[in-house]
Amino acid sequence: MTSYPSYKAEIKRKRIFVTGGCGFIGSNFIKHQFAHSDNLTIVNYDKLTYAGNRNNLIDLEAKYKNLPASEAFAKFDYEGRPYSLIKGDLADSNKIHNMIEVFEPDYIINFAAESHVDRSIDGPKEFINTNILGVYELLEASLSYYNQLYGTKKDQFKFIHISTDEVYGSLGNKGSFTELSPYNPSSPYSASKASSDHLVKAWNNTFKLPTIITNCSNNYGPYQFPEKLIPHMILNCLNNKDLPVYGDGTNIRDWIYVSDHCDALNAVIMKGNVGETYNIGGNEEKSNLEIVEKICDILNTEIPSKDGRNYKDSIVFVKDRPGHDFRYAVDCSKIKNDLGWSPSHTFEEAILKTVKWYLDNKSWWKNILDNSYQLNRIGEK
Repeated sequence: MTSYPSYKAEIKRKRIFVTGGCGFIGSNFIKHQFAHSDNLTIVNYDKLTYAGNRNNLIDLEAKYKNLPASEAFAKFDYEGRPYSLIKGDLADSNKIHNMIEVFEPDYIINFAAESHVDRSIDGPKEFINTNILGVYELLEASLSYYNQLYGTKKDQFKFIHISTDEVYGSLGNKGSFTELSPYNPSSPYSASKASSDHLVKAWNNTFKLPTIITNCSNNYGPYQFPEKLIPHMILNCLNNKDLPVYGDGTNIRDWIYVSDHCDALNAVIMKGNVGETYNIGGNEEKSNLEIVEKICDILNTEIPSKDGRNYKDSIVFVKDRPGHDFRYAVDCSKIKNDLGWSPSHTFEEAILKTVKWYLDNKSWWKNILDNSYQLNRIGEK
């Protein structure tokens, strides 16, 4: 697990440019940074799409008196303001170039992505625009900025690209993906992320931009948009809806609690080697059906249904998703051996914390259900 005293000693008023920081993992990362260091300045550049929820970080905005996201970037005085949110699109070449040059970051961390497989089946174009063309613009802006740096500022700069284990494709019953596994994406989403990974590697190899790629397994925890499996099932239970499970529910994923992922990213920031890729996983393989049944068991204890029904009675098996990969699993020995990181949460304890968070934060998810998402199935093409 990351040693935070050394982290505080090493990072002295570091400037971090985060893209997609209002999303699930990005917002947890930003909170995590401020929870473990008081020597940071973070600019959060986010398009604020349906999954980019400003409320995830509203406490930081209030604390640091951030200007409205619609204000022009020129009005932001970065010195003395640890956190700023700026609404912007990766595809906006001029704005992304200007923002990076004005802010002068030590690190650029790219979380920005369209990330839901089902949505990529319904509408692949947005995934191409953001995950490929947007990453191209970000790389170009980062390279232009990097080439202007000199001395220790240039030596310490890193571009860290957050990716997924889905780029590797599907596994059978045995084995796991390593950083050397060939890419074999199945969905428009994973294909777009594979493309962005290749672009990042090319900008390192060809233009010497100091990049690092991380490929993580399925995250879960607070602030996850309810289209994803775990919050979707929690909220369906609470709203007396069916619990739809694709196929026969035997598809397997490795699961990592989001704060463990943030710990891993700290290790990559501090000690990761430029040009490398690191797999990040929780070493917790579960079938989809196991996940749903575990959520039901927790809710049966924490908030029993009014009619006495077992939540498991609402499980229904539905037509499988097109191109549904059977199993993902990542070998995390490289990040453990090279950077000293390993997950600190078991699935049993972290899934309980996650369910309780959704129970305790009804206003957060109710606002989403009232405005942008109705827990309906998508991606049936």
